[in-house]
Amino acid sequence: MKKFIFTIIKIAAILYGILFLIFFFDLDGKLLYYFWEPNAVAHFDKMKRKDNTKTPYTQKKNVSENF
Repeated sequence: MKKFIFTIIKIAAILYGILFLIFFFDLDGKLLYYFWEPNAVAHFDKMKRKDNTKTPYTQKKNVSENF
């Protein structure tokens, strides 16, 4: 039982150390900035969209049916 508790404490300490290093060196932000964002921008820039400049703009005469 004592060995099991020390094993749990060791695992928790290692996990805490890893999470501290991720926080201290801002590794999650660097991952998002250098990997995720360029790939997301490239993906969303390739998407086909309809041309909003060709959509006719008309003003509604009767905005509310109550008036």
